[in-house]
Amino acid sequence: MDTRDRDSELAQPGVMLPDTGMALPPRETVDPSRSMAEMMVAPIPAEGADQAAEKSPTPLQDSLRRLRRNARAMVCLGIIILFVMIAIVGPLIYQHVGGIYKSSLYGAQPPSVYHSFSNQELDRLDEGPSAQFWLGTDALGRDLLARLMQGMLISLTVALLVEVMDVVLGILVGVLAGFYGGWIDQLLARFTDLMFAFPGLLFVILLTGIFGAQADVILSGLPLIGPNGNARLLLVSLALALTVWPLMARYVRGQTLQLKEQQFIEAARTAGTSDVGIILRHIIPNLFSIVITASTLNIANTIIGEAGISLLGLGVQPPGSSIGLMISDAANLLDTHPWEALLPSIVLAIIVLSFSFLGDGLRDAFDPRTKD
Repeated sequence: MDTRDRDSELAQPGVMLPDTGMALPPRETVDPSRSMAEMMVAPIPAEGADQAAEKSPTPLQDSLRRLRRNARAMVCLGIIILFVMIAIVGPLIYQHVGGIYKSSLYGAQPPSVYHSFSNQELDRLDEGPSAQFWLGTDALGRDLLARLMQGMLISLTVALLVEVMDVVLGILVGVLAGFYGGWIDQLLARFTDLMFAFPGLLFVILLTGIFGAQADVILSGLPLIGPNGNARLLLVSLALALTVWPLMARYVRGQTLQLKEQQFIEAARTAGTSDVGIILRHIIPNLFSIVITASTLNIANTIIGEAGISLLGLGVQPPGSSIGLMISDAANLLDTHPWEALLPSIVLAIIVLSFSFLGDGLRDAFDPRTKD
């Protein structure tokens, strides 16, 4: 009998076999005990099964996953976001809470006036928390909550300005020194060492002490800065930035020295990519982890520095407000009204500790040597 005729007899009725010229597999390989439903739901390997498999996470996704698993860092991040929202949105809401207040000295006042950080109610001095002044008043009858929110805004603004300049100068100097080396590296390294040798706090005090009064006059016409006693903010930010960028530059230089020896940099050079293209496309993006970690840790020191400058009377001037200025104003009232100094001190400690713990969490998350 012909092979094709024998295969036709083995086939089920109503099924036409393809004309391949090949014999069917032996009948015993088919399990007769399996039902048709089981055969239909049986997994059939697909041609693109490997592509359908779950992709492995990128290094950034893996670092963010480790950060989310760090409970302390996430709590600190939540506290920082809360304080930022209070500093930005809090005054807008607080100045619309309450009714008309009939002051014995100034007459009828809306909440936008008596909830302002610079308004003085001289007949309401050193009061405790109340329905009108939620955290009380200071020695000049000013709302402590309004001044505290303004102080947090000043501290966070100075920290942001300082870190922007810190990152720009640190990346610029560090990348150039590490990527090119030679006399450029020697020149920039010696200049960085010179900045390290000069005491940072002394430099800030010297700069603000000499040019502070002139800054009050020159910058007093700027909107949102001069009229509120904040004319020295730019000067303080510049002074603090000039003292912190060398550390960022040293971090970036060390990382750049490692990156420029990697194979993907050699491949980019072989492909004809210019030095500027290599720096912008390959070096700087790979500095993200170390820059964001160092910046977060530097913010804590910047806030402490700004508070210290204001505490010495060289930062924000009255009627402006900052956390350091609030502590300075209440320093003589520790025996009679300790709450006025304790409140800004607690807020300052919480902000500094939150940024410090968040920086530690970011360092652990983005460090490739850290394992779960």
